[in-house]
Parts: sequence; structure tokens; C-alpha cells
Amino acid sequence: MKLLPSLLAAATLCLGLNASAQEAAIRKTLAERIPQLQQIDEVRTTPMKGLYEVRIGTDLFYTDAQGNYLIQGELIDTKARRNLTEDRLNKLTAVDFKALPLQDAFTIVHGKGERKLAVFEDPNCGYCKRFERDMQNVDNVTIYLFLYPILSPDSAEKSRNIWCAKDRAAAWQDHMLRDKTPTAASCDTAALQRNLAFGRKHKITGTPTLIFADGSRVPGAIGAQDVEKRLASAAAADK
Repeated sequence: MKLLPSLLAAATLCLGLNASAQEAAIRKTLAERIPQLQQIDEVRTTPMKGLYEVRIGTDLFYTDAQGNYLIQGELIDTKARRNLTEDRLNKLTAVDFKALPLQDAFTIVHGKGERKLAVFEDPNCGYCKRFERDMQNVDNVTIYLFLYPILSPDSAEKSRNIWCAKDRAAAWQDHMLRDKTPTAASCDTAALQRNLAFGRKHKITGTPTLIFADGSRVPGAIGAQDVEKRLASAAAADK
């Protein structure tokens, strides 16, 4: 019986070595055959036997054990009715809310403002304007608004004028809800450049992008009901 722990340890070590060898073989084969896959960040098993996930940044691919076939698409668990690819991407793109540079945002408070939401938006974004209208129906939330001018040349100018306004929240809402062009103004706009740098680092490629207090991220405009559900979920996770 004393041999049992040693045998288990040996078996575990063997499995670890096999997994490492398998990963090395997949990396080698894919790198040789597809030049774009020479810088693979991670290779890992999936719940589907014989299928491996290949990750480059936040791009996910799937391959067999030999690296002979490559699949680009979504992996669905039909029994659990879950999109495993989406679940994985949500984890990869999550942003620690505490790590957000809140000094580079301005706040819009609805009601008591007890719940928190960060949003990256471009003043020329039509979806953002729809989102802002929907947010008028969401109460008890503090919104940290990060100006993120990426859509057109004058996005930077409008963002600068809003950031430099005496009342940033009012200038933003006048523009987004009432189509009132922000008054020309000037000030230190280094925050806007930091927002762009932060977005590039975290692969924020579109607006609006929402980040909830639990770190979950939503690319694109969602309605007030969906925002409420996610705010509630984030609050529950924080308890």
C-alpha cells in the first residue's frame, strides 16, 4: 500500500510530460505550416477529446493532436447549452475594474449611484447615442465615461471639447441626447491619449464597450434590461 502514492505521483508526472510533448508538437507543426502561427501564446486541452485550443492574444483556434487540421469557429457544449468559445473569450477580455484609470474618465450619476459601470465611447458613435438614450432608464448607477475617439478625424476634436468643458457630463449628454455640438474649448487632453493607449492594450476595438464591476466586458450597445441584469450579476459577484 505504501507504493500507491509513488505510483500516483509517477502517473501524474507521466501525464504532465505527455501533455508538454503534445503542446510542443502542435506548436512546431503549426508554426512550420502557417507562418502566422509562429507566435502562439497558449495551447490547452478542451472538453472535447482530441481537440486542442490554440490561442494567439484573444484569437482562438482549434486543432487536432497532430496539428494537421485547424478550425476557426465556436465550440458549443450542446449538453450544457453553453458557447465554450464565448465563455473563454469573456475570461480573456475581462478587465479588473479596480485597475481602470478612473481619473481619466468623468462620471454621470443616476439616482444614488451605488452600482458601477465603465463605458468607452466615441462622440460620433451612433450606437453610443442609442445606448445613452437607453441608459436614461437605468437608475442607481455611477457611469465612468471614458472618451475614446477612434471613429473619425473630428472624434478627437469633439472629445477634446467635451473633456475641456466646465461640466463634462452636461456637455456629453447635450451632444449625445440632444445633438448639440460641444462648444470649442482647450485644456490638457493627455487623458484622451491615455484612454487610447489603455484601449489598445486591452483590445477595445469598438464603441460602446462596457465594463462592469465584476470585470465582465460587453462590446456593443445593449438595452436597459440587459444592463440591469449585468449590474445585478456584478453586484451579486461582489458579495
